[in-house]
Amino acid sequence: MSANIRPGLNLAGTSLITCLATVAWPVMAGQVLENENRTLPDGTPADSYSLYKDSVLTVNSGSVLSVFSNDSTLNINNAQAGQVIGINSKVNLDNARLTGDGFLKEALRLTASDALIKGSTLINNGTVGAALAVSTDSTGGKSHARLIDSTLVGADEGARVSNGSVLELINSTIETTQDTGIGLNLVAASANATGGKIEGGQHGVSFGVGRDDARESTLVLDGTAVVGRNGSAINVADGTQANIVLRNGATLSGHDGLMLEVSESSKANLSVSNSLIKGNIAISGNSTAELDFNGAVMEGDIRNEAGSTTALTLRNSANLIGTLDNVTKVAIDGAHWHMTADSKVKDLGLKNGVITLGNAGEFYTLTVENLSGNGRFVTSADFAAKNTSVLNVSGRATGNHELMVRSTGADPVADSSLHVIHTEAGDAKFSLLGGTADLGAWSYELVQDRNGKDWYLDGSTRTVSPGTRAAMALFNTAPTVWYGELASLRSRMGELRYSDGHNAGIWMRTYGSKYNVADASGVGYSQNQQGMSLGADAPLPYGDGQWLIGLLAGHSRSDLDLSRGSSGAIDSYYAGAYATWLDAQSGYYFDALLKYNRYQNKAKVAFSDGERAKGDYDNHGVGTTLEMGRHIKFDRGYFIEPYAQLSALFIQSEAYTLSNGLRAESDQTRSYLGKFGATAGRRFELDNGRSLQPYVKAAYAHEFATNNKARVNGNVFNNDLSGSRAELGLGVNAQLTRRLQMHLDLDYSNGQHIEQPYGVSLGARYLW
Repeated sequence: MSANIRPGLNLAGTSLITCLATVAWPVMAGQVLENENRTLPDGTPADSYSLYKDSVLTVNSGSVLSVFSNDSTLNINNAQAGQVIGINSKVNLDNARLTGDGFLKEALRLTASDALIKGSTLINNGTVGAALAVSTDSTGGKSHARLIDSTLVGADEGARVSNGSVLELINSTIETTQDTGIGLNLVAASANATGGKIEGGQHGVSFGVGRDDARESTLVLDGTAVVGRNGSAINVADGTQANIVLRNGATLSGHDGLMLEVSESSKANLSVSNSLIKGNIAISGNSTAELDFNGAVMEGDIRNEAGSTTALTLRNSANLIGTLDNVTKVAIDGAHWHMTADSKVKDLGLKNGVITLGNAGEFYTLTVENLSGNGRFVTSADFAAKNTSVLNVSGRATGNHELMVRSTGADPVADSSLHVIHTEAGDAKFSLLGGTADLGAWSYELVQDRNGKDWYLDGSTRTVSPGTRAAMALFNTAPTVWYGELASLRSRMGELRYSDGHNAGIWMRTYGSKYNVADASGVGYSQNQQGMSLGADAPLPYGDGQWLIGLLAGHSRSDLDLSRGSSGAIDSYYAGAYATWLDAQSGYYFDALLKYNRYQNKAKVAFSDGERAKGDYDNHGVGTTLEMGRHIKFDRGYFIEPYAQLSALFIQSEAYTLSNGLRAESDQTRSYLGKFGATAGRRFELDNGRSLQPYVKAAYAHEFATNNKARVNGNVFNNDLSGSRAELGLGVNAQLTRRLQMHLDLDYSNGQHIEQPYGVSLGARYLW
C-alpha cells in the first residue's frame, strides 16, 4: 500500500470528496443563502449555513456550527466555526478558529477555491483527516490557500494539497497528533513556505501521485523548519517527482538523522542555498536524485543504493561535511567536501574544489572511478605508524591537482615512503602545495613512481622544515643582536678619543641594522634590528684623568623574516658598564665592556598546509669586549686609529615547544669574535669652538665559535656561524657647541655566513 494513502480516503483524486460534500451538506444545513449578502449580528445562535449563487456570509463574532459555500464568499473574523467547505468560493479567515471532527471532516476543505487565512487556528483531531485540504474540482479548477501567522493541527495529516493546487505558508505552523502522521502531503501540487515550521508524526513532508497519474510536485522552503518525528523530514516515494528548494536558513530534521529519503523509482531535485542542514540523505529503489548546494552547508552523509543514481553539485563556497557512499557524480566548483569516513564516487569533477580526507590524524580512502578538472586534496600522514590518507582512482584521472599534507610537530620514526595517490590511467598531474609536506623537523617531497600510476611522500627527499628553521634562527640570533647593540657603544667611545679631553656627560644612541644570515645547516633568515641606548660617563678622579667609566641601558627589537610566511621577534633588554683609558700623550687607549641581556623570543611558523604554529621563551646572556688601539694624530687634523678587539658572548641554553608539538632545545650559545681594523679621518676646526670630524673605517673580523648545537625533536643541528668577514664604514662627529656633540655612523659588512647590508647609528652627547 502506498505510504500516501490512508484507509478510507482516496487521495488520487477529489471527486468522491466533492460529491459527498455537494450531496450531503445541503441536507444537513440549517440555513440556506442564495444571492444573499448577510452579516450575522452579535449574539446570533450557532447554526449551520449553506451558501449558493454569489452569496456572502460574514461572521464577526460568536460561532457557527459549519459552513458549506458553493460559488460564494465566506468571511469569518474573530469567531469560531466547525468544518468549512468551499467549492468555487472565496474563504477569508481572520483570527478565526475552525474545528473539524473525524472522518472526511477537515477543518477547512477547498475545491477550486481561494482562501486567505490570517492569525487563525485550524484543528482536526479525528482519526483520519487534515486541518486543511486544498484540491481541484472535477473540471480541473485549482485551489489556492494563503496562511499568515496561522496554525494547522491535524490527526493523520496537517495539510493536503493536490492536483496542481497551491498552498502558501507565511510564518505558520503545521503539526500532526498521530505518530504516523504527515505534516504536509503534496499530491502533484505545490507549496511555498516562509518561516514557520512543518512537523509530522512520521514525515514532515511527503509526496504522492495525483489525478491522471500526475507525479510532479514542488516545495519551496524559505527559512522554514521541517521535522519528521519518526521518519524522514522529507519523503519522496511511489514513483513521484519532487522539486525541493531550501533557502535562507531552512532546516530539515528527521528520525535517526534522516533528512531526505527517495525511494520506489522516484526522483528528487533538491536545491539548497544560504542554509545549514544537518542529517543524512538516502536514495534507493532505482530512484534518482539531483542535489545542488549553492553557498550552503550540509553536515551528514549521502548514501546511494546500487541501481539508483545520485548527482551532487557543490558550488559557490558550499561545504559538505560527511561521507559519500556510491554517489554517481560529484561536481565541486569553488566549494569544499570534508570527508568523515571512507567514501566512494563514480565520477568526480573539480573546479577549484577542495576535498579534505578527514581531520588531522584521521586516515581515509577516497575511491573514485574517474577524476577530472583541477582541485586540492587535504590529507594527513604519519611516517611513524605508516598511515596516510589515500586517493585511489580506479579508472581515468586527468587535470592538475594539489596535495596538501597537514603539518605536524612530531617526527617520523623512519624515513620510509608513504603511498598517497594511485591512478590506473590518464595524464593527471599532482603536486604538493607549498612544494613540501612539513612533518616534524623535516619537509618531504612528492615523488611519482616510474610506472606513472602512483605517488609517494619520499623520506629520502627530506629537507629542514619551517619549524626547524624558526627554532634555529631564534637560537642563532642572540649574537647578531648583541653585536648590533655593541656598535652604538663603540661609536660612543670613539667620540672620547676623537675629541680633546675627558668630560662627564650623558649620551643617547638610536640605531638600526639589517643582517642576512645563512648558517651551515642552510637555515637562512634576515634580521631587522632597531634600538636605543642611554648612558652616562665621567672621568675618574685619579690616574691623571685618563680613566673614564660609564653605565648604559637600552632596548632593541629584532624582527626575523624566515621566508614562506614564517617570522620571529626578539626583544632584548640590556644593561652594562664600561671603562676606557686613553693616554693623551701617546694616543694609546684601552676599552672594556661588560653587558647583560634578557631576551624575549617569539616565533610564528607558517607550514605548507597553511596552518600556523607559535612558540616563545625567555633566556639570558652576558658578554664582554676588550679593545686596544692607538689614536695617532697627524698635521692639519688628520688621524688614524688602528685597533684590535676581542669579544666573548655566552647565551643561556633553553628549550621550548611550538603549538604543533615540535620540541626545540639549544645548548649554550657562544661567540668568540676577533677583529683587526683601523679608523682614519680628519678634524676640521670651525669658529666658536665648533668642529667637524668625518672618518672612514675598515676591519677584518673572524668568528671562532664553531659548535653551537641545537636539537629539534632530538635531531641535532649545528648553528655554525664561524668564518671571516670584512667590515666597512664611515661617519662624522660634530661638536655643535661647547657642551653638545652629535654623531652619525654607517656600516656595511659581508662574509661567509653573515651579511650586514646596512647599519646606522645616530647619537648625541651632552657634557657637563
